[in-house]
Amino acid sequence: MHIHILGICGTFMGGLAALAREAGHTVTGCDAGVYPPMSDQLGALGIDLMEGYGADQLALKPDMFVVGNVVSRAHLSDGSPKFPLMEAILDAGLPYTSGPQWLADHILPGRHVVAIAGTHGKTTTTAMTSWILEQAGLRPGFLIGGVPLNFGTSARLGQGKAFVIEADEYDTAFFDKRSKFVHYRPRTAVLNNLEFDHADIFDDLAAIERQFHHLLRTVPGTGAHGSGRVVVNGLEESLARVLHMGCWSEVRSFGAAVSDFTSRGDPNDFEVLFEGQPVGRVTWPLTGNHNQLNALAAMAAAEHLGVTAQVAAQALGSFENVKRRMELRGTVPTATGNITVYDDFAHHPTAIRTTVDGLRRTLKAGERILAVFEPRSNTMKLGTMKAQLPWSLEQADLAFCHSAGLGWDATEVLASMGTRALVTDHIDTLVEQVSQAARGGDHILCMSNGGFSGVHAKLLQALRKASGAGRQAALPEPPKPALFNARAVPIRRLTGRPDIQANHPNPGRRR
Repeated sequence: MHIHILGICGTFMGGLAALAREAGHTVTGCDAGVYPPMSDQLGALGIDLMEGYGADQLALKPDMFVVGNVVSRAHLSDGSPKFPLMEAILDAGLPYTSGPQWLADHILPGRHVVAIAGTHGKTTTTAMTSWILEQAGLRPGFLIGGVPLNFGTSARLGQGKAFVIEADEYDTAFFDKRSKFVHYRPRTAVLNNLEFDHADIFDDLAAIERQFHHLLRTVPGTGAHGSGRVVVNGLEESLARVLHMGCWSEVRSFGAAVSDFTSRGDPNDFEVLFEGQPVGRVTWPLTGNHNQLNALAAMAAAEHLGVTAQVAAQALGSFENVKRRMELRGTVPTATGNITVYDDFAHHPTAIRTTVDGLRRTLKAGERILAVFEPRSNTMKLGTMKAQLPWSLEQADLAFCHSAGLGWDATEVLASMGTRALVTDHIDTLVEQVSQAARGGDHILCMSNGGFSGVHAKLLQALRKASGAGRQAALPEPPKPALFNARAVPIRRLTGRPDIQANHPNPGRRR
């Protein structure tokens, strides 16, 4: 089968492309503004990428068009369609489907699907679970919304029965407004955490809870009629409400004192307990309670496939994290110390705060954090959570906001930070501001769920030029990713957060 993927450089669609290619299908695709790491991965697979969504791509004559949820029926200000290829497909009556549906039809049948859901920590926990199963000899398939360093690819078919998938609650496509994860029909479902997000498609937290319950409805029962398992974070009141809507499967909880799976000890070296009894020990370079919770969730999921906690703990000791999760992009030497530049996927205020806090815990006294971020997600562009931004940046010494494309005034929102915050809608101005403010010993943390206009390379170039090292083409040693990940801290465990309204008007959400 020849499939042509619209929106192929998204993390999900790019992973689907890799799976389809491995399964023997012919794969082509298109997107706008392609960026690493997915563009690099697709190029390495020999998948042809086309810039834009021109109707001339009909000439490829694929057997099926697979449509990503970036595609819509929107029109530009001049009245022309934003996605002319989609309009041409509809007009010609050609076959099309969504990415999750194609995956459910062609990749997942016959597999033991392990679906990892949650507002935060999905990518990391999916990578952890896949690595545990790999180290246990189960040779799993997986589709992860990032590139796990242990595997070097975001997706593979695998040779075993298990298939681990990052289960996103975002909608499927413009013609299918259900959450992606309802297509996967998992035998093991992990509910890692749940708070309000995706204000462009959900009215309130209750609407997201309803979608999570739709996922529970697809998990097999227990006993003679099934062997499904739901793994749930015992610290989350929102997930307790989801379970109370009805659950037909075996439940394993983690995190809370009365949960099935708990931990004892520091986040980088802790005992794992099952029903209060020690069953394994995790010793690794990662830090933070969020990663303890991610580890417990992954171990509870793997246990459902017969992997003991002792084997899982040993596997996690060699877990190497995921690209764009506190990934070190470069270090620039100066007369007063090194300036370090990181890349992270954080975009939700909770993720920004936990990322900054996680970095802060690793630094020496006097070392500064320069937080460089763009509110790029649909939720942030709408301004639904803009009031939380000063709270999310409390542990940063300086904050630099790229405000292009926002429908609200970032300068006004960040005014409470005073001179600690600068705002600009020009990427070159942003680079100039950061490079002028940086000094030896600083840690520059770039946060975005997109390519951020290549700001990382631009910053490194500007910093090297300013330090007199502009002709250094490479570091003395290849940059290694930072082995910690600030993710998945339950938001109520952090103090000082402005209240989030469970219900709020949302006239700008996408339909």
